[in-house]
Amino acid sequence: MREIVLDTETTGFDPEAGDRIVEIGAVELWNHVPTGETYHQYINPQRDMPQDAFEVHGLSTEFLSDKPIFAEIGQAFLDFLGDAKLVIHNAAFDMKFLNAELALIDLPPIPWERAIDTLAIARQKFPGSPASLDALCRRFGIDNSARTLHGALLDSEILAEVYLELIGGRQPDFGLMVSAGGENGEAGGDWRPRPRPAPLPSRLTEAERAAHEAFVEALGEDALWRRG
Repeated sequence: MREIVLDTETTGFDPEAGDRIVEIGAVELWNHVPTGETYHQYINPQRDMPQDAFEVHGLSTEFLSDKPIFAEIGQAFLDFLGDAKLVIHNAAFDMKFLNAELALIDLPPIPWERAIDTLAIARQKFPGSPASLDALCRRFGIDNSARTLHGALLDSEILAEVYLELIGGRQPDFGLMVSAGGENGEAGGDWRPRPRPAPLPSRLTEAERAAHEAFVEALGEDALWRRG
């Protein structure tokens, strides 16, 4: 099962008022495992950048001025998506913008039923609790310290971790093996996810590490941890 975790940054809140997409980031999952394949594109919105939007993502009119316009990357973006499900936090917002951009260049819209809205999942799973991406990172102990500004690719990578926790953890269906010859013959039995570009930092604190070592020491020489 192929899924794309996706995020966009924009000039504002309403494409019908002239707001445009300025950045797209996406992460590929296969059977809920990141493959290492990503998509990232800055986009020239062909308009000015409002100050309130700049303060959210830090993308200035000057920075985006030499980037491709959406018409130049639209088809390649659709090719990357293929027919995968799209995992999006507050999917209505991003889908609205993506389909508005596609309509401007006469490309087919992305069907709304392809979207998996992690905001809706979080609100259903934790009713009454904060469901922002930052709040969910705190709930699941996911490091989002690099998220000083919104960025589409970074937010997609963080959302991929949040999504896996929302649906039950790293192996929600215990599908530890990919069957030989996938549904359409696209995956063989020797498929393995690609390694992360950089290892995730340890979540074990120094206090926890010290406590464990003291516990093992107290067990003496016959402790299971000391064997072999």
